[in-house]
Amino acid sequence: MTERPEQTPPPEGSTPPGAGQPDPDSTGPGRPSDPDVVDAEILEGDVVEPAAQAQGEFVEGEVVEPSTAAAAEADALLAEALDADAIEAEFSAAEADMAAAAGESGAVAEQVAVLTADLQRVHAEYSNYRKRVERDRELVRERAVESALVELLPILDDIGRARDHEELVGGFRSVGEALEAAVVRLGLTPFGTIGEPFDPTRHEALMREEREGVTEPTVVTILQVGYEMNGRVVRPARVSVAGTD
Repeated sequence: MTERPEQTPPPEGSTPPGAGQPDPDSTGPGRPSDPDVVDAEILEGDVVEPAAQAQGEFVEGEVVEPSTAAAAEADALLAEALDADAIEAEFSAAEADMAAAAGESGAVAEQVAVLTADLQRVHAEYSNYRKRVERDRELVRERAVESALVELLPILDDIGRARDHEELVGGFRSVGEALEAAVVRLGLTPFGTIGEPFDPTRHEALMREEREGVTEPTVVTILQVGYEMNGRVVRPARVSVAGTD
């Protein structure tokens, strides 16, 4: 076994070997290991180590990146502000759209009211026109039938006189009665009877007679039967009247 030589302690007051030299086990080259010395020796222009940033010890002039929490908070505030502006803009746009829609609705309602009034007026005019055309068509038909029946009045008068003289017999009687029934179906009806009051709008007085007990104008003799059609006199009845002064 080899024995180590005994080391003589250095004389008092002498500097130990390696004194003032950096410790190779220190935190960095040329840096003392004492944390107080580290804090005191962060000079301007030095690059701050993460440990120094964690302690919050920064020197003016250094470029320090913001922390993650601060950046997130700033981003949140900015996003909130941007969202508020966007919401305000959306509300403004919505109000403008509602106002425009209300204006358009009012204009549309007014236009609908005008068109409805026009449609109602046109419908009423068309209904009146249709009624007038139907009335005129019916009137034309009645006038045509009336014109045709007026041409048959002399024949009807002959049939009536033959009946009064009892000459309406045989086949002539059948034809006469069939013709009278046909004209009645077409709306032509005879009028004028003895004893009815005299009406100058329906009777034509050809003679005047004196009758006892007659105090007002009365038809006493039928000289020619009158005819009316659809409430209108086609030919007045020719009569003899009594009771006139």
